[in-house]
Amino acid sequence: MGGSETNKLVKGALLLTMAGLLSKVLSAGYRIPLQNLTGDIGFYIYQQVYPILGMAIVLSLYGFPSALSKIAAEIKEKGDRLSFTGFYLPLFFILLTINGAIFLFLFFNAPSLAIWVGDAKLTNAYRLAAFIFLLIPFSALARGAFQSEYEMKPTALSQVGEQFIRVIIIIAAAIYIVFQSQSLYKIGQSAAMASIAGAGASILILAVFFVKRKPISNQRQGTIPWNFYVRTVLTLGIVASLNHMILLVIQFADAFTLLPGLQQYGLSKFEAMEAKGVFDRGQPLIQLGTVLGSSFALALIPSISKQKLKNNPVEIYHYIRTSMLFSFYLAVGATVGLITIFPEANQLLFQNNKGTMDLQILVLSIFLCSMAITASSILQGLGYIKRTAGFVLIALFIKWIGNQMLVPFIGITGSAAATVFSLFVLCTAVLFELNRKLPELQFFQKIKWTALLKAIIAMIVFLLLVDYIFTHTFSTNRLVLLVYVIFIALTGGIIYIFSLLKGRAFTESELKMLPYASLFIRIHNGRNKHES
Repeated sequence: MGGSETNKLVKGALLLTMAGLLSKVLSAGYRIPLQNLTGDIGFYIYQQVYPILGMAIVLSLYGFPSALSKIAAEIKEKGDRLSFTGFYLPLFFILLTINGAIFLFLFFNAPSLAIWVGDAKLTNAYRLAAFIFLLIPFSALARGAFQSEYEMKPTALSQVGEQFIRVIIIIAAAIYIVFQSQSLYKIGQSAAMASIAGAGASILILAVFFVKRKPISNQRQGTIPWNFYVRTVLTLGIVASLNHMILLVIQFADAFTLLPGLQQYGLSKFEAMEAKGVFDRGQPLIQLGTVLGSSFALALIPSISKQKLKNNPVEIYHYIRTSMLFSFYLAVGATVGLITIFPEANQLLFQNNKGTMDLQILVLSIFLCSMAITASSILQGLGYIKRTAGFVLIALFIKWIGNQMLVPFIGITGSAAATVFSLFVLCTAVLFELNRKLPELQFFQKIKWTALLKAIIAMIVFLLLVDYIFTHTFSTNRLVLLVYVIFIALTGGIIYIFSLLKGRAFTESELKMLPYASLFIRIHNGRNKHES
């Protein structure tokens, strides 16, 4: 690959990362007004359907396009171009067969699925959710073709467009359902329809690019390698998706095990539904915290590959170590800060303090998930896709069994503990594997523990002091509470980062990789401007 192509690939991958971050912020952000509008019961209904919709989105955005772009790259290496009969038609048929089978399974087994999760009224929502899989072949095929040409703009714009449409429709539907006193179970059906409309919008955006760019050849291709096509789509397409589903698989386990477990704990069905809705409040906050904790690392991942590691080990080790350090420090800060201000954040975002202690336990997931995603992404960049996917499946198994063992005895606290433990196992496994594959990384040895401890103490003391002085001033005035929470979150974050910089947690070479590097370096050096 030439220098211009490499540059195009890295820029494109960064564009995809930024689109992904914007989409995740939208995805996490709209759940807060959704819960405010529909209450904990409405939020519970939405969260019971979301894991299926989320997995479909991940398959169409990451898994299948990655597999198709790999197939396309191999075709081009042979000197051929992507033809209708040799590439598009057979792969569309394979994708339609796989996704059609998923659709048929979900559609016809929706009643059994709803009974399994403990709520037969979800049947229609699951039936509607099945239809999104029929749209995946169209979007995945177009994205895979564009990505094989290092054209990431169509994928990025279609992803953001899809998310905007989903958000607008689901919030509009929630407003209509609440103000027209419709059944809250229509929230689940509306979520499915919003996802279908979003997927349709993404296909239209991709179609516009497809007509304009025409990444298709009229040349005839020889024998179609069906075995290679099917094997790549199944293994790389589905396995690669698992690395993007860490939070989804945890929610998937909760959807199937939490309601029955809470009823065994002694809650009525309605109380169990409400309790799960309260517990699911943690999901948007964990998602936002994880975005903060892993975003910088994901932006650096495109520059990492096994070949680059072999050709330039010093530079790639520096990239990997720096990305992990930033993820570590940011994830620690986000986790500790949110645990400290969670009572106020819970009151502000969800209008009461229900479940605060359990959700504070759950917030530990931010750190564990951020580090797991960062390390998994690095391993995936180095080509160890199946291994990291296996670790995700192990985490799912632990979470599932943990819920079944703990929830009947200690309720929601058990689910929070099961989530944290499953992510701890996942995080430990991927970090151990990364250390095994990159023995010279020495990540933990590079952490400035004293500087980190001082920064954590400075942030906590500030937050608790401000809380002690002002907390009784705000009663239930939500607007004032909003200003207060934003103020303490921003100032607490600034104090934490300032303390890290003054404590020399980073080297100058690491800080140079940041935007506005000169400002951070100036704070880092302080009066000792000539000190390295």
